[in-house]
Amino acid sequence: MEDKRILYVSSEVVPYLAENEVSLQSYEMPKMINDLGGQIRIFMPRYGNINERRHQLHEVIRLSGMNLVVNDMDMPLIIKVASIPKERIQVYFIDNDEYFKRKATFSDEEGVLYPDNDERAIFFAKGVVETVKKLNWVPDVIHVHGWMASLLPVYLKHYYKDEGIFAETKIITSVYEHGFEGELDPNLLDKVLFDAIEKEAVEVIGKPNYENLMKLSVLHSDAVVSGSEVLSPTLTKFIESSNKPFLPFGTKESMKEKYPLFIKNQVL
Repeated sequence: MEDKRILYVSSEVVPYLAENEVSLQSYEMPKMINDLGGQIRIFMPRYGNINERRHQLHEVIRLSGMNLVVNDMDMPLIIKVASIPKERIQVYFIDNDEYFKRKATFSDEEGVLYPDNDERAIFFAKGVVETVKKLNWVPDVIHVHGWMASLLPVYLKHYYKDEGIFAETKIITSVYEHGFEGELDPNLLDKVLFDAIEKEAVEVIGKPNYENLMKLSVLHSDAVVSGSEVLSPTLTKFIESSNKPFLPFGTKESMKEKYPLFIKNQVL
């Protein structure tokens, strides 16, 4: 894996948010590749409950200042960066006051999903790609974790299909058992279609629940990893029918060997 460039795009990452399957694997997998000499970058949203002072986030002026269009609205992009202590891994934070200032991740104090989570996901996907372009850092592999990052594969394969720098980039999606209850805004499909993405490519999110977002991500990825020991029968069947290279769930220790070999032998 030496000198391979792998970009991790995740909804949640330890140590910036609480430990769960997504946040832990979004830390452990980059560390595995980093320890093998790979070049790593991690991107995540800058939620308002991330302590910027404690984690030493600072704005990168040369990367900030761009406007991204989400559902015909101009939304300013702010980029912040920090380093995971002792690991020498840089983490880039996609920020916008309208979408990410509130002091929680996906839902309010009552556990109700934020009504603009769909637009936050679109903004996050576009923000990652635009920032990577500005960095001029071409990843060999992009590994997606968590539903907030699930729109990235379809945007890369369609909205950014003419961007030459991603022509050789492979996409992996990790699928997890737990996502969110209920559905995102029912207009998500229309908001994605506004970006001139063909309806056939995204019609699965006509009903924007967690499983359908995962199906969309898998459809537009080159390989799939199971992030949970047990996935729902419908997701399992969908992944199997996709015929994409698949890495089953494994313990942290077993994945140290299996995961790099999977990338080397089945993805690249």
